[in-house]
Amino acid sequence: MLLFMGKAQEKNDSLPYAEIPEAPEFYNACTVVARMVDGLGFRYYWATEGLRPEDLAFTPGEGSRTSGETLDHILDLSQVILNSALHKENKGADFSGLSFKQKRSLTLNNLKTAADIFRNCNDLASFTVVFAGNNGTSTYPFWNQINGPIEDAIWHCGQIVSLRRSSGNPFNSKVSVFLGTLRN
Repeated sequence: MLLFMGKAQEKNDSLPYAEIPEAPEFYNACTVVARMVDGLGFRYYWATEGLRPEDLAFTPGEGSRTSGETLDHILDLSQVILNSALHKENKGADFSGLSFKQKRSLTLNNLKTAADIFRNCNDLASFTVVFAGNNGTSTYPFWNQINGPIEDAIWHCGQIVSLRRSSGNPFNSKVSVFLGTLRN
């Protein structure tokens, strides 16, 4: 993963999802899921664009996650989405040594890679979600990917937008999530 992220950073920090990719020419289950992940990537890109250290440290109160901790959770969810696309088990990963910039790049590239795989598949049934632990593995059908990691990550992107407003750094008002572009 980090090698892939490093290549993205070598391109002068060129990251996916500043705009949503062109829509596929046809609808099927795979292209719809890919578009859902693209929509998540677009929202994440703009929810995290321009975050400051004080935004990352912001929490609405005791017992709540900071924005940075919420972003770490979204990174974990992006890894689950990617691992499903790659037919890999989720064994947990430690991203604590990465900077915010590195985590952001990794999250966006995880989502882009997964969306590209889903966009070009024929059947989602083989893209199970597998968690490996000390007591063996648990396997879930792709349905759980939709209502689990994908929708959970979208939910948390909304939280980041709300938290950044609260910390005095509002979301870019020129972002059109409907069109998937930045308005002039």
